Amino acid sequence: MNDYFSLEIGEIRKLIAEHNPQYSELSDEKLKELAEKMYEVRLRQVQLNDSERAAYYSSLNFRTRRNLIDNVYESIRGLGILGKIIEDKSITEIMINGFDNIFVERAGKLERLADKFENQERLRNIITKFVQEAGRSVNESNPIVDTRLKDGSRVNVVLDPIALDGPIVTIRRFPEEGMTIQKLIQYGSITPEAAIFLEKLVRAKYNIFISGGTGSGKTTFLNALSNYIPKTERVITIEDSAELQIKHIPNLVRLETRNANSTGVGGISMKDLIKSSLRMRPERIIVGEVRGEEALDMLQAMNTGHDGSISTGHANSAADMLSRIETMVLSGAGGLPLEAIRQQIASAVDIIIHLSRMRDSTRKTLEITEIQELKDGKFILNRLFQFQEDEHTTVRKVSGKLVRTGNKMVHSDKFISSGIYDYL
Repeated sequence: MNDYFSLEIGEIRKLIAEHNPQYSELSDEKLKELAEKMYEVRLRQVQLNDSERAAYYSSLNFRTRRNLIDNVYESIRGLGILGKIIEDKSITEIMINGFDNIFVERAGKLERLADKFENQERLRNIITKFVQEAGRSVNESNPIVDTRLKDGSRVNVVLDPIALDGPIVTIRRFPEEGMTIQKLIQYGSITPEAAIFLEKLVRAKYNIFISGGTGSGKTTFLNALSNYIPKTERVITIEDSAELQIKHIPNLVRLETRNANSTGVGGISMKDLIKSSLRMRPERIIVGEVRGEEALDMLQAMNTGHDGSISTGHANSAADMLSRIETMVLSGAGGLPLEAIRQQIASAVDIIIHLSRMRDSTRKTLEITEIQELKDGKFILNRLFQFQEDEHTTVRKVSGKLVRTGNKMVHSDKFISSGIYDYL
């Protein structure tokens, strides 16, 4: 019977179009009234001609009936089922694998929804709608696009036939209230002791990389960490899709990349924006995520007086993050010797904070590591904090906390210049 819900949305829409071909020009209020009238018309139709669907309609309670009418309206004016899902504030991630296969994440847990779109074409129309509203395009010649919704949610779209089972949409939502270190402490992602240490690192303007896998909470952590930046500073953020929520900095410049148009021109890359930002008198540069050749420009910025810069990157550990940066720099270094690249990294990056999504779906800070030096062509790391599981850990539940290793900071010059002596 539940299959009828999506089918009846389409049937009522057909009646609306037949009754008023100019329905798209109606006001929201008039369109809702028309949807209710056509619901009644459809009810009479099935009562006369389709006993099975009539039984379905008779089983609807007031809430389900209201939901059906609302979905008809949303399918015309808004984002259809997607609009309803987005309104649910408990959902942090939406995964649409074709029109009839929708998953969401709540409180770190995945669940499959019974809801579905009317058909693949309707899903494509919705995708086209919100992509166009963001000033971008998605089609057969450009089947993969990253963009965002009006509320700031990050969106990735992959169209068929690249996506074999129909259009794929992945939406990462962000809380209306910005993330703070205090909340991360409450969630068990970090300890109060580590939080104090990180605050002092940021205020002392150490260059920090936040590493982790997909869904480990890198951007969330970066948002929390940014709250420690003094509000008197000039900060420039650079992102593929704007999702950073830095609200306490008055002198804030937000930059976002732009894809090339259909003729292949007009694209603005991360590399372009980093170079441009250096002419804007930044005190700190925050790059949402370093993915490619722009890594070299980021390192050079860190090495030329822009201390306190922060960025994120995909990696499986702090050591792996350094290898990834090395590979990214090589992609755009133009023949720069490997030794020189490693020296650039060692001079630019002070601290790596590594995050992980654990087997129980919780997000933890696994290590805070200092880049000590480059010796014989190898990075020497000084691990300052490390996550340790305790006796309460089970196969299904991870229990433990981030603890100090007892190692002292080797490079304490920025602490000293900032008047911080706790970690010498």
